[in-house]
Amino acid sequence: MLHLDFRSLILPIGIVRMVEVLLTCICFALAASAGIPVTATSHWAWCMFCWCFCCFTTLLIIILEFTNLNTKVPISWEDFTMAFAMLATLMMVTIAIIYPTFFACPSCSRQIGASAVSWLCFGLYAAEVWLVHKRPGETSGFLTTVPGLLKILETFVACIIFTSLSPAEYKAVPATQWCVAVFSICFVFSLLIVFLTIAKLSSIFPFSFDKAVISFNILAVAMYATAVVIWPLYVFDRNPRPDNCNLCPWDDLVVVTFMTIINFFVYTGDLAYSVKIVFFTYRGQE
Repeated sequence: MLHLDFRSLILPIGIVRMVEVLLTCICFALAASAGIPVTATSHWAWCMFCWCFCCFTTLLIIILEFTNLNTKVPISWEDFTMAFAMLATLMMVTIAIIYPTFFACPSCSRQIGASAVSWLCFGLYAAEVWLVHKRPGETSGFLTTVPGLLKILETFVACIIFTSLSPAEYKAVPATQWCVAVFSICFVFSLLIVFLTIAKLSSIFPFSFDKAVISFNILAVAMYATAVVIWPLYVFDRNPRPDNCNLCPWDDLVVVTFMTIINFFVYTGDLAYSVKIVFFTYRGQE
């Protein structure tokens, strides 16, 4: 029998989520009514996707908790809501920077409004992270550790890389195609690790899941190390910044370069913390 929990709507976290749904809808409506831009369409699509994704996922969480169906879902609900809140926070702060940079102007009232409301959304999702963290409940523990937080960050940075990639810039050279393969492979496996942990499926492996994650992190660090060197070496070779470049595709190459470096350090930190937890913390508790 379906049991409705009206208390979930009046708790601070419930109120925050309802305001998030409203504000993300407003952002999407403002940006959509402003029309599809001629340039930087991939960044525009990313912003629209983030607003839609955050709006509908937040609404789904509200409905599941209101109907108590979240207790029937065979996943770690607290870990899932924490992962989503952290991802949404990163998405909103990125949109709040990207959207006004590419699409706002002094006379663009709708774009300015969408940018301002995105900052409010960022604050609300950051508040949700804090509220979920303080909320009592059973957690798997993964997302409360530094490696868990870094896994979310790794997948998010990869999404930024994908939105900045242009096929014309990397398809011509096998070396840059390898870099895109690195971004894709590491993204898929990082996302898979998060999914397996939230879904509580890590225990079905016939070997140590923690050590498998460490092995992947070692491979990811080595692969990203090659991309950090290869990507700028080939994409900027005899390719200086055009004189008339104003947020042109060349700038996207710079974004990919910096995001690659950032993800290399994130994976390195992830590896270091994973090794510390598995080989030092666990052994110290035995």
